[in-house]
Amino acid sequence: MQKKLWVSLLMIVSLYAQAQKTEDKNPSFKRELSLETKTEAKGEVTIKGQKVPYKVVSGTIPVWDEEGKAIAGLFYVYYERTDVTNKDERPLVVSFNGGPGTASVWMHLGYTSPKKLKIDDEGYPVQPYGIEDNPQSIIDVADIVFVDPVNTGFSRILDKSVPTSKFFGVNADVKYLADWINTFVGRNKRWASPKFLIGESYGTTRVSGLSLELQNRHWMFLNGVILVSPTDLGIKRDGPASAALRVPYMAATAWYHKKLPADLQSKDLTKFLPEVETFTVNELLPAIMQGGALPVDKKKEVVKKLAKYIGLSETAVTQQNLEIPFDFFWKELLRDQGKTVGRLDSRYIGIDKKDAGVAPDYNAELISWEHSFTPAINIYLRDVLGYKTDLNYYIFGPTNPWDNTNNRTGEDLRLAMMENPYLHLLVQSGYYDGACDYFNAKFNMWQMDPAGKIQDRMFWEGYRSGHMMYLRKEDLETSNDHLRAFIKKSIPKFGTPAKFQ
Repeated sequence: MQKKLWVSLLMIVSLYAQAQKTEDKNPSFKRELSLETKTEAKGEVTIKGQKVPYKVVSGTIPVWDEEGKAIAGLFYVYYERTDVTNKDERPLVVSFNGGPGTASVWMHLGYTSPKKLKIDDEGYPVQPYGIEDNPQSIIDVADIVFVDPVNTGFSRILDKSVPTSKFFGVNADVKYLADWINTFVGRNKRWASPKFLIGESYGTTRVSGLSLELQNRHWMFLNGVILVSPTDLGIKRDGPASAALRVPYMAATAWYHKKLPADLQSKDLTKFLPEVETFTVNELLPAIMQGGALPVDKKKEVVKKLAKYIGLSETAVTQQNLEIPFDFFWKELLRDQGKTVGRLDSRYIGIDKKDAGVAPDYNAELISWEHSFTPAINIYLRDVLGYKTDLNYYIFGPTNPWDNTNNRTGEDLRLAMMENPYLHLLVQSGYYDGACDYFNAKFNMWQMDPAGKIQDRMFWEGYRSGHMMYLRKEDLETSNDHLRAFIKKSIPKFGTPAKFQ
């Protein structure tokens, strides 16, 4: 036993020495984060028939503590159009993804940058893996920086004595990222530029909080915030509201999979959904609220309608007391075909070991996305941009435990818009997203502005895909066009004062 242990130790020492020699031969590759690094490359992309030259910088910028000590390094990729004569008028978009432990890879190589991953027209992986030009990129109208928060991508904590609570929490996340954005804007001389934040999924929580943090603590006033597949933003909807609001998404999914009666299936999706939304607000929500006091005849009527709209049997709906759990729906809808539907995008199909059960074995859509994005981002950063590191690029990084207490980010965004007449909001949702569904996104907007005072600066767009609507080729074009229009609309004409009339 002791001999085996010594042999093992000798092997470990030998491997470590070998690794050290390898690193000595390749001093440009590091296994730890370099505090200040930068690589620069040039590119050109054709967008709507126009050639757009740009430079792309990939690197790290520190996060500083209150004493000015570097405690973390954030990796970023920054695209800047190079044929612009006046950067002061050039919009800057700061882009985050969610998780909260995911890197910026998704919108970076899927949505707005001049490069995108190779996938088929509906968003599924294809081989050989790789990247290609993105003819829909918004680089024609705005510069973009993609930011990886701590422990995502190549970003890391530098000072191990600093508690992770400094980074891992709704409010801690917003605070240090606001500091970092301030540093980035100063270094790149972008204080005069119109500024926009875009976030996806938990990134919408992040940018909603940042809108007020930047405004109140850094005196940085934004022109726009874009929420892609937004979370609940800390806006409560417990109980009956939670159960009811998910139903329009379920109806859209049932429509997509042709599980509806002929009279509903024959309607176009966007003609069908308003009917379901009206039923949800005016009939289903009051019925769930009444619970056992709901008259038997009325309950049968609501059960029949709900079952018809979401493609489940009346028995299943009755057994769930009108409150259909997400997991159960994803398992039940195509159970008769031996299939499940995806959580983040219910167009995706999965197969389980058993058809029985109350939840799918895995998220079919997420596995598919990891399949295609992971090779693409490593190929692009390491081989194309030449960023040299042996660090693992964390598609999903360790950010637990995450402190979700005191999440008031929806209220923060509302206050920022009330304080700043220039600030506009665009919300983008996929109809088939079951994690951050489209009707809950609308509910956010209703509750943020209950008096209807800022409706002229709030916009919503829906797409026939899921959480990452841009992975579908048709929606990639449409959603980026919506971003272009929003950016242009949110920049006031020269000389227009920021004041309420």
